[in-house]
Amino acid sequence: MSDPFDGTERSLGQLVASATAEMSALVHDEIALAKAEIRQDVKRGGIGAILGITAAVVLLFSLPMLSFALAYAINTWTGGHNGNGGWNMVWCFLLSFTANVLFAGVLIAIAVAKFKKVKKPEKTIDSAKQTAAIMQNVKPHPRPVAADAARIALDKGETVARSSA
Repeated sequence: MSDPFDGTERSLGQLVASATAEMSALVHDEIALAKAEIRQDVKRGGIGAILGITAAVVLLFSLPMLSFALAYAINTWTGGHNGNGGWNMVWCFLLSFTANVLFAGVLIAIAVAKFKKVKKPEKTIDSAKQTAAIMQNVKPHPRPVAADAARIALDKGETVARSSA
């Protein structure tokens, strides 16, 4: 193979170094893509969690105050303010409770809608599949078996550890 810029042939070492650098850059780019997609989904999930927690806090802490205020307002609205009695206070408190539960239900529905928008990192998965497909077509460099590696080491004058098995 030749480099189109200077017309000289590249050595095997240069080709391996170039391939290694490009593979490393590809892996780093895929990791960056995954981080970006996950960061976006975490943000959406965080908003949903905040809304869900807010719904629980509203339901928990506002029930006593809102229930009393709404129940007395219902009693007043049904005629209790002019001495005619209005509705029984039990019904007023039940209506107050129902209104609070409906409000919390609306907040929970919004939170669930936000959670459903969280999705898997599809771009990263597609990119990883493309990389895997390309890598399957690459023929690996044949590696020497253990006996060949030991013979090569002995030829170089190195000592070889032997297994007792």
